[in-house]
Amino acid sequence: MEKTRLGFIGAGGIAMRHLGVLRQFEDVALAAFADTDFGRAEAVAAEHGGKAYADHRALLDNEELDAVYICVPPFAHGEAERDVIARKLPFFVEKPIALDLATGEDIAAKVKEAGLITGVGYHWRYLDTVEEARNLLADNPAQLFSGYWLDQTPPPTWWWKKDMSGGQVVEQTTHIIDLTRFLFGDVTEVTGLASHKARPDFPDLDVPTASTASLRFANGTIGNLASTCLLRWGHRVGLHLFADGLAIELSDREIMVDTGHGRPVRGAHGDPVWHEDRDFIDAVRGGENRIRCSYEEALKTHRVALAIAQSAETGKPVSLTATKEA
Repeated sequence: MEKTRLGFIGAGGIAMRHLGVLRQFEDVALAAFADTDFGRAEAVAAEHGGKAYADHRALLDNEELDAVYICVPPFAHGEAERDVIARKLPFFVEKPIALDLATGEDIAAKVKEAGLITGVGYHWRYLDTVEEARNLLADNPAQLFSGYWLDQTPPPTWWWKKDMSGGQVVEQTTHIIDLTRFLFGDVTEVTGLASHKARPDFPDLDVPTASTASLRFANGTIGNLASTCLLRWGHRVGLHLFADGLAIELSDREIMVDTGHGRPVRGAHGDPVWHEDRDFIDAVRGGENRIRCSYEEALKTHRVALAIAQSAETGKPVSLTATKEA
């Protein structure tokens, strides 16, 4: 069997999550790894095979690849994607796709021009519980929702800085934003609020420590998102939604469907990351393209996250109707 040769740009925690899946695929060869921390690239190469590089361009110049995974922090997006596109290679990139809108739009345009296969790591789309919720809403659309990312502050210090992570809404709550888009469709307007509390144990943290947003969708659905990094534990990450005679609570582990006869809960089955990686590899290998989130689709989610951040800064609602089909 001819194997699909993969290169990895970025060898941190999220890369390891994908590698744990991809190493199970008999039709995949893990060929090369690049990281600005060369020691980390060497360690990953030693564990999974392949060659280590300190620079992604050296990796791209020296390896014969079929596709690339880009698993870098928010502030590092841009150069890697453009260099991969210049070599006409399909790529899978982790969210958020950029810090700003201009970078995302530029890359999306280049992807479209090159006609490349892309995937983005909004893995909630692959949960069987989300598929169940989608089916339940097909003939009974949600009218109201509340989304949550109520959690602790992640340890990487880049996450603490707005000019490196984009803040919690852009870096974390984006998963819930994407979930609402997957379930409800296009967002037409957002209004955001944010606050900041200084904490001695997180020096120089300048991202909002609490934020909320109201969203309106083209189909009439309305709702809100709440985010905080003030906790010392993971309290709640998920989405509650309400339709006619129907209440659903979703997390990345379970679903609760309430129709007025109790609150039955069932756990999610399967690994959504396995499914998103499998779909990407199958598409790269020439099979049916079942990828649920392309770069173009992820850009629409990123646009909403940035609009929420903009509204929180300016104190004014942001309309997305002019750009939702861009």
